[in-house]
Amino acid sequence: MSRSEKTPPLVEMRRITKFFGELVANDAVDFEARAGEVHALLGENGAGKTTLMNILFGMLQPDEGEILVQGRPVRLQSPLDARRHRIGMVHQHFKLVPSLTVAENIFLGQERTRGPFVDLRRANEEVARLAERYGLAVEPAVRVERLSVGVRQRVEILKALSYDAQVLILDEPTAVLTPQETQELFRIVRGFAEMGKAVIFITHKLHEVKEVADRLTVMRQGRKVATLSTGEASEHEIARLMVGREVLFRVEKDPARPGEPVLQVRGLCGLSDQKTPAVRNVSFDVRRGEIVGVAGVEGNGQSELIEILAGLRPATAGRVTLLGRDITRAGVAERRRAGLAHVPEDRMDRGVSPKASVQENLAAGHYGASALARRGVLDLRRIRAWAQELLQRYDVRGASLSLPVGSLSGGNVQKVVLAREIALAPQFLMAAQPTRGLDVGATEFIHKTLVAERDRGRAILLVSAELSEVMSLSDRILVMYRGEIVGEFDAAAADENELGLYMMGVKRQERGEADG
Repeated sequence: MSRSEKTPPLVEMRRITKFFGELVANDAVDFEARAGEVHALLGENGAGKTTLMNILFGMLQPDEGEILVQGRPVRLQSPLDARRHRIGMVHQHFKLVPSLTVAENIFLGQERTRGPFVDLRRANEEVARLAERYGLAVEPAVRVERLSVGVRQRVEILKALSYDAQVLILDEPTAVLTPQETQELFRIVRGFAEMGKAVIFITHKLHEVKEVADRLTVMRQGRKVATLSTGEASEHEIARLMVGREVLFRVEKDPARPGEPVLQVRGLCGLSDQKTPAVRNVSFDVRRGEIVGVAGVEGNGQSELIEILAGLRPATAGRVTLLGRDITRAGVAERRRAGLAHVPEDRMDRGVSPKASVQENLAAGHYGASALARRGVLDLRRIRAWAQELLQRYDVRGASLSLPVGSLSGGNVQKVVLAREIALAPQFLMAAQPTRGLDVGATEFIHKTLVAERDRGRAILLVSAELSEVMSLSDRILVMYRGEIVGEFDAAAADENELGLYMMGVKRQERGEADG
């Protein structure tokens, strides 16, 4: 029996129930986290795990049930209440102010003062002591905007620990980290547990659960279905508990048989929203029948590259050709007519119109198709039958054609976007963060779909912050760092740690050199 099994829970949630209208987000859920353990919380999108943790952090209040901290019932009506009870949370999307220093961010709202003035020297000294105590190396006086993603996460963790948190909730903490940064985070998390803290680790990555967690709780459709010791279940068994069926983990694909170049990019440059260089002299090809993956820590020009190729951001230099046609200055509609399709990284902002119906979102961009019109007039019966067939083919669950697409789960919204874009029969398909935030079932479906499109001869450009996804789906891998392509690799021979060094800027290939 481990030390965590001998100790009482630091926090306990009993029969927590939460309604959103008629939706039961949490249905009589029991959950506990003990001192000295890392407890993973798993479930499909919409399973209720985020709602449960928002209740524990005081951001939502339960409709039924109770919360105990060290055996005593408490009411957590705000995050401030949670912090008073020594519960901290690090959100997936960081809540830091880039223009402020590390110390200013950590003590924002709890400023150290000397008389009427903020005492920055004292704040810096306290952050240095806090960082040393927990083994989290940061420079207190450096502005956050100058920090890497991994170091920003350390600042978020230190901010939670500045309240002397004994329970630390980490929401998808490795989503934007390199493999090296992920391993460093695991070292830190295990260190917290050894100090007697409880760490609640929300993730979709089952291999991480096996590596770092002592116990795991699986939720499905708002209910808890199991709490297990990590050693009791394999990744396949955990996935089956999450989705209620067998899940295929590996991406099954035959070797690529690439044909002629479909997309050719030469010397491409572009600016960020802040008018600073974001894409720097980028050149590459994507050939028919292959998937080219772009790996890199987020914020290194991948988003701007995709937007330039889609016609959403102007190029400042360089040339883009699609099937030999120069589209560098072409508009979005012209590019789509030329054979380009785009699954954007923000599906709700750019992928769909959330208030429009599922049918309207599926048909967007297809109204000129002869199959959907009769003598130049839209045929609603044909559109309805065509949209219904797409829903079935892409396994969009819980959707009717008249339902607002924004009411669907993230995975089903992504299937709507993918269905619409592939229905264009594109020559070139860009998929940016295609499985971000999706559960293992939806991820499996999207991976299979992309490989099937490759095998039909599509040229596919994949951008993903998930290095494992890039490695398993791609035939070739490009690594971006600070707006440049610093390495090109044969995916079959690529090494995760080696790629991580390129992603961090530690290594780079000479121009024209490729591995494999």
